[in-house]
Amino acid sequence: MVSLNEETGVDMWDLDEWSVRLRRDALLLVVLAAVAFFAVSAGFAPVYALAVLLLVALVALSRGDMQSSKAGLAEPVSQGADQPALAALMDRLDLPVLLVSRAETVLLQNASAETLFGPLPEGAPVSARLRAPGLLDMLRRVMESGETDELDYVERIPVTRAFRVRATPLDATRFVITFTDRSGLQRMDQMRTDFVANASHELRTPLASLRGFIETLQGPARSDPKAQERFLGIMLDQVTRMSRLVDDLLSLSRLEIKSHVAPDAKVDLVPLVGHVIATLQPLAESLGVTVTFSAPKEPVPIRGDRDELQQVFENLIENACKYGQEGKAVEVDIRADAETGAEVSITDHGPGIEAQHVPRLTERFYRVNVEASRSKKGTGLGLAIVKHILNRHKARLVITSEPGKGSRFSVRF
Repeated sequence: MVSLNEETGVDMWDLDEWSVRLRRDALLLVVLAAVAFFAVSAGFAPVYALAVLLLVALVALSRGDMQSSKAGLAEPVSQGADQPALAALMDRLDLPVLLVSRAETVLLQNASAETLFGPLPEGAPVSARLRAPGLLDMLRRVMESGETDELDYVERIPVTRAFRVRATPLDATRFVITFTDRSGLQRMDQMRTDFVANASHELRTPLASLRGFIETLQGPARSDPKAQERFLGIMLDQVTRMSRLVDDLLSLSRLEIKSHVAPDAKVDLVPLVGHVIATLQPLAESLGVTVTFSAPKEPVPIRGDRDELQQVFENLIENACKYGQEGKAVEVDIRADAETGAEVSITDHGPGIEAQHVPRLTERFYRVNVEASRSKKGTGLGLAIVKHILNRHKARLVITSEPGKGSRFSVRF
């Protein structure tokens, strides 16, 4: 207890110390008086007995003073002496950590926190960087109650990131604040929510259509062969669409399960892409599109899964033929370089894509034009599947497009 009495000017810590010394010295005097009495009764000369007792008393008092002085010196030295060890420990943690004082100033900051917030000099107020009122209120509650508390905090600069912030007392004057990044979890939760909502919507539409046609065939069109033939053809298209959607959903699920396992087989891109073009040739002819293929004469080997890569190029070339139909031409080029690796580019001369849509093309169920996509029997999952496969192959999909001039989809290994 270190406080100053304003009226008397007496340090209360000194009063406490003197009371302890008085109780200790009184007990010593009682013991010495008893020893002196017995010494005189046993025949010792009073002068000699008194000299011995004084010597013993001096030794005992000097030992007590030494212990008190050591205790008094140890206290200020120990305060903050563990901070170098704390700093070394905090730097080994991969999550941002701040050590703050009761005055809400920064005492220590680890490397992860410096990366997140930038360098905070020792003694800087926490509020200068963490301006969220809720976070500061939580820190003050922890200081008052001495109990751990936590809340969710969003850091929006330079990019939006969500954290679970936890504040806990280290001792009476220092407090630890940790930041656990939950951005990935929140994005995954949002993706799952959007995925379920979109998948339900995509399935609900053809199911409702099938139900309507079935009811019509059971009722007004029961005896109309022409209407039955037309409705059955539409129903077949809807069932086929649902089948493609389910197949794509299953493909995505399988890819997510093995996304962390890189393929190790060797695949030559030249015959693989040539086979895909030959397979899609009837589709291109039916759309009036000419597909040209340019590739090196020597093999272009990469590590990959042949079936998955075939699915990638089928999606990209089919999309180029369907959505770039107006340009009447699609070019497929393979280039290989010892330094930059292999690249396969698919270029169409269609209407192109506006810049704001390009970053979202690989999102599940994202469509630039919903009606155009459905009319071309797209499920909205093709480019999402492409992205997942290329991630597994440690490859990148680069999309460049200009409205009115066409688009280029390049796969870089």
